[in-house]
Amino acid sequence: MQSKLPNLGVSIFSQMTGLANQYQALNLSQGFPEFDAPTLLKERLAHYSQSGFNQYAPSSGVPALQQQIAELVERKYGLAVNAEHSVTVTSGATEALYVAIQALVSPEDEVIVFDPAYDSYKPAIELAGGKTVHIALTAPDYKVDWQQVAEAITDKTKAIIINTPHNPSTKTLKQADIESLKVLLEQHDLYLISDEVYEHICFDGQAHLSALRDESLFARSFVVSSFGKTFHCTGWKMGYCVAPAALMTEFRKIHQYVNFSSFTPAQLAIADAMAEQPEHIDELSAFYQQKRDLLIEALAPSRFKILPSEGTYFLLLDYSDISELDDMAFCEYLVKDEGVAAIPLSVFYNQAPNDKVIRLCFAKEDSTLIAAAEKLCQL
Repeated sequence: MQSKLPNLGVSIFSQMTGLANQYQALNLSQGFPEFDAPTLLKERLAHYSQSGFNQYAPSSGVPALQQQIAELVERKYGLAVNAEHSVTVTSGATEALYVAIQALVSPEDEVIVFDPAYDSYKPAIELAGGKTVHIALTAPDYKVDWQQVAEAITDKTKAIIINTPHNPSTKTLKQADIESLKVLLEQHDLYLISDEVYEHICFDGQAHLSALRDESLFARSFVVSSFGKTFHCTGWKMGYCVAPAALMTEFRKIHQYVNFSSFTPAQLAIADAMAEQPEHIDELSAFYQQKRDLLIEALAPSRFKILPSEGTYFLLLDYSDISELDDMAFCEYLVKDEGVAAIPLSVFYNQAPNDKVIRLCFAKEDSTLIAAAEKLCQL
């Protein structure tokens, strides 16, 4: 059989977590929390499962959860959306991204992505028959050159994918970026896929500049979010997409044949948690900023250059003063010889620069972060 994705193998996340397990290393590679989901969420999951809510949910989502999402959007971003027609619950943000791409992209369409990019974008675009146009962002600031974006747009360009806060660069788009993006979308009549899975994890008082804050931007957008990131339950694979009704109609046509519906007890449990403990979301930035600052302080005596983290639960380290190895080889060395698993940034590029930068995940217990930093400070 001829492969549809001949150049893809096992993901870097599976590789590094496998090595971490093999060498019993501290796993700061794959982006999942080491701590558990909120107690209320787990209690409600058990309650709904034991109470018989174990059959298919409506394909677009349990109405109670759709309504909570709509209320969250209005509370955070000031945009009133119709819960029934504009909100769809998905089995993780990756499914939402895949479905949005399939809904938009036709053969020979081009989609602009910013590298380093989340690794699901390109395969989904190629499976739709489209082509990714890569614009590389480089260390240390990973700023978007919007003139370069304008020059990359052709008559085949269909959409732009943004990710803010950005994984893996940890940067956030600023208002000037949003204004430049709007101009290009409107000038060329393009669509936007806005990957906002870390929307509630912004640091140092920065507001998250969601596509949902601007009605004209939202009018041409699929906005993707993640409950797994927000509620420390990545294994539940729960996410959602918000889009204008006309775009959501096309989204749902594909969603129903990808997954049909998502885990019913989890949807009901999340709806309750959002209604009864809204402070969990409101306090998330402060929660993770404490962990970011703890890791930065613990790494201060090291030979790494620490790049500023504006959002997400990741921290980038420049190791150019430590080793001449490329980043993949350096990460293999770290996990095998030093007992710390990290992620090389080059794997997120179509054509990687020579930056010597690795990514650490700080969604871990404080003791794990301190222990990992102690090892890294010995280099």
